[in-house]
Amino acid sequence: MRPPRDLFVPAVVLVWIGTGGLIDRGAGIWEQRAVGVATWAVLALLLAGERRSVRVQVAVVIGVATCVEYTASPLLGLYTYRLHNVPAYVPPGHGLVYLAALALGRSALAGRHRRAFVGLAVAICGGWALWGITLSGRRDVLGALLFLCLVRFALFGRSPLVYAGAFVVTTYLELVGTGLGAWTWAHHDPTGLISMGNPPSGIPGGYCFLDAAGLSLAPRLVRLVERVRTVPPAIPAVAHEAG
Repeated sequence: MRPPRDLFVPAVVLVWIGTGGLIDRGAGIWEQRAVGVATWAVLALLLAGERRSVRVQVAVVIGVATCVEYTASPLLGLYTYRLHNVPAYVPPGHGLVYLAALALGRSALAGRHRRAFVGLAVAICGGWALWGITLSGRRDVLGALLFLCLVRFALFGRSPLVYAGAFVVTTYLELVGTGLGAWTWAHHDPTGLISMGNPPSGIPGGYCFLDAAGLSLAPRLVRLVERVRTVPPAIPAVAHEAG
């Protein structure tokens, strides 16, 4: 029996995160770029079955996330990728992560267990943040701060199930990525005041900002495009010569 699409999509994404991470492990730049091309292909195949509004949301997330990546990694040094670049698979990877979180959040399973799903995500992330700031080898202050962001989005945001889905997918992503050595988080932020785990425990709270951008900006972008399309073309004035 074929699984529902809203569970099939995140399953594919989770498998691809692990597969791509294993291929990238120890790979050179051209192999890494090949993983990037394959990631774009996986994203395109999954988006083919989605509504236009979802495709626009994914595009918005990719655009915002790419700007964040180049700011956070090469510029600020919050984390460093293995080859000291922003890998080619990162932009489409953000699209896959968002699509998986969205699919989980809209699934019938999440809808039936709404309170348990959101509550469990917050509780697990809270326990992780508490461990990170008290018992881990790296005092994870950033993780605790980002956990508060997750609480804000999951309990008071417009789409709490999507944010709970983001917790599942991004936690898996960060643990796989840092575990395989694809990227490593710095010990402190650029000011040296905020210490960080590897990965920060509340990192799903950071990804929620990207999800919020997709959910809020995409409908406005669609309305803007539709408004431009419906504007009638200007009729050029006809010059009349005096007789």
